[in-house]
Amino acid sequence: MADSKAPGYIREKSKCAVIVAHPDDETLWAGGLMLMHPEVEWTVVTMCRKSDSDRAPKFFKALEKLNAMGFMADLDDGPEQRPLNHAEVRRTIEVLLPPERFDLLITHGSSGEYTRHLRHEETAKAVLALWKDGRLPAEHVWAFAYEDGDRRYLPRAIERADLLIELPDEIWREKYSIITNIYGFSRNSWEARTTPRQEAFWCLKAAC
Repeated sequence: MADSKAPGYIREKSKCAVIVAHPDDETLWAGGLMLMHPEVEWTVVTMCRKSDSDRAPKFFKALEKLNAMGFMADLDDGPEQRPLNHAEVRRTIEVLLPPERFDLLITHGSSGEYTRHLRHEETAKAVLALWKDGRLPAEHVWAFAYEDGDRRYLPRAIERADLLIELPDEIWREKYSIITNIYGFSRNSWEARTTPRQEAFWCLKAAC
């Protein structure tokens, strides 16, 4: 059953990092959570599009709405989805993130959120490897929990996920506004139609 509250360890001055492949992933998959908790010290890292003259400025405008600081990298994001060197992905994360311990890390699910984007999967694998090696210290780690039925429908929350958060209407509208008004996706776009009203996470350490 969905709840409208995050666990008690997300509180004022909690240090939480969201590590994603692309600008807009942070908003699509966890923007509601971030908007519901402006008291948190949010850091967002995106692995791609730093040199994208359209998307990069929009990313930082979105972070203003999300009350977050952010950093970008410029890993290859071509349509061919050539596999990246895993060591390079891990190094990129370590360079971008502030050298501190986080209360919570949030990243992609190991299979991504839809069928399929290799950068999502590579980002998830790198984050988990760094965390397990103690090189990315965090008390709790969450992974986005969405699926699209092998493209049979738009991505949606996995009902059996460890944590389901039902977004209040005003929070969802603000999240949707970031996708359409800041990132500039049309109302008929995949992104706008996908924007979840329910956010879902797997909890990879400790009970949610």
